[in-house]
Amino acid sequence: MAVEIRRGTDRYLTRGEGYFTRHSFAFGGHYDPENVRFGRLVCHDDHRLKAGAGFPDHEHRDVEIVTWVLSGSLEHSDSEGHTATVRPGEVQVLSAGSGVTHAEVAGPEGQVRFVQAWLTPEEPGTTPAYDVRPVSLEPGALTEVVTLGDATLLVARLDAGQTVTLPDAPLQHVFVAGGALTRSSLAEPLADGDAFRITDEPGHEVTAAVPTQLMVWTFR
Repeated sequence: MAVEIRRGTDRYLTRGEGYFTRHSFAFGGHYDPENVRFGRLVCHDDHRLKAGAGFPDHEHRDVEIVTWVLSGSLEHSDSEGHTATVRPGEVQVLSAGSGVTHAEVAGPEGQVRFVQAWLTPEEPGTTPAYDVRPVSLEPGALTEVVTLGDATLLVARLDAGQTVTLPDAPLQHVFVAGGALTRSSLAEPLADGDAFRITDEPGHEVTAAVPTQLMVWTFR
């Protein structure tokens, strides 16, 4: 049983032309053998791209890629012929399977901020698949956004003072995607970019100090 606090200021930082990314796990040149995954979660990146900037065509294989846009818009295209503009309130899922090439570029209206998670697939070598769909969040509560086998992403938008109870799940990754949480039995206050990694703990309550968005991955 454990609750580990990961501060956003301690995350690995990558900068490039028109973008910067904070990585939750070892990535690229940021090698840390003690921090390569949490359950099926092998990447949890917080990206910011300037208008028109992004990541040109690059290939993925045998990974589930889930994208949640926090502000702005993100333009997607891939080798399977899918194109979309993803905005806040929509979830994008790209199952790379046997292999797919895609590109991600910030929309023209200004900076986009998005969180992208990569999960190992339950079955390798499947046919690539793509989906983007709107999500209606229940005010002040955790709402299921997407489920991929034993992994589920839930999101909550909380007003100041609102409390939610985290799920009872063997593994939970709880990310503050905006705002802040008050001090609790789990930790000192958590701010934008901070995260909990919870293992075999019962559902804890967390309270928003200001308007806050939480992203919660559970693994059963």
